[in-house]
Amino acid sequence: MVGIIIATHGEFANGILQSGGMIFGEQENVKAVTLMPSEGPDDVKAKMQEAIASFDNQDEVLFLVDLWGGTPFNQANNLMEEHKDKWAIAAGVNLAMLIEAYSSRFSMDTAHEIASHILATAKEAVKVKPEELEPEDAAASAAQPSNSGEPGKFEYVLARIDSRLLHGQVATAWTKNTQPTRIIVVSDEVAKDDLRKKLIQQAAPSGVKAHVVPINKMIELAQDDQHFGGQRALLLFENPHDVLRAVEGGVPLETINVGSMAHSTGKVQPNKVLAFNQADIDAFKKLKEAGMQFDVRKVPNDSKGNMDDILQRAQAELNKQ
Repeated sequence: MVGIIIATHGEFANGILQSGGMIFGEQENVKAVTLMPSEGPDDVKAKMQEAIASFDNQDEVLFLVDLWGGTPFNQANNLMEEHKDKWAIAAGVNLAMLIEAYSSRFSMDTAHEIASHILATAKEAVKVKPEELEPEDAAASAAQPSNSGEPGKFEYVLARIDSRLLHGQVATAWTKNTQPTRIIVVSDEVAKDDLRKKLIQQAAPSGVKAHVVPINKMIELAQDDQHFGGQRALLLFENPHDVLRAVEGGVPLETINVGSMAHSTGKVQPNKVLAFNQADIDAFKKLKEAGMQFDVRKVPNDSKGNMDDILQRAQAELNKQ
């Protein structure tokens, strides 16, 4: 696996490393290198050498630095002199670039490949609001519709239960993993809330359109075989009850990713991210009876949890109340 060094002026490297872990999960062979006010070039170089020595594969190293020509860049460049055929540097690091680099390591084996690939994502992540302030070519590109209008139904690349709906882990890690053309929040409650709808639409990653629809509308869309050919849909639900209604209504889902269910009064929490009341457990049981498979993960590279065990623990805790 390609090793990654995030090198910046000040604590920025530590902060973006932490942010990347929150969204994509903790990563191996990634180190943050900081240049603090009391330090100089030699200190940065020594930190980089120490970081590289800790990597499983020291032949493939990617430096993500903040400024082209700054001290972190210069020291990485000096170290790279003897490794130009293998190592690479990308300047202007942002969170989108880091997440894309994490994702790329699953399919790309060289630092050169990843460095070339992540630049487009890093640039696309830089936007401005109001949109009319963007250059005309960027605004025109963003306005292109994603609906191909071809005959056919949706292809469902992911259906996920997440009480936070469209947030960083979905907009980056899951979107990169599943490559949807549309993200659809399926919720009667959110569909009635104009502010939440607007925020969700604005949170969509570049090149992906976000929609909010009530459950009955999603059932109707799932039956449409005239307008959604070639469209890859990522569905987001707040709770298992909405999933059950959608499946019983004819939305053809086979697997549901269970990512996050917020705690509230009367619920038990058998693990860090999932909370249940009796109605939740009953809904999951009905989904299982309907043939649904459960994929319990926050982010794609997490180990899958055992839903049966989680539900059993939740039921035992509820029985004690």
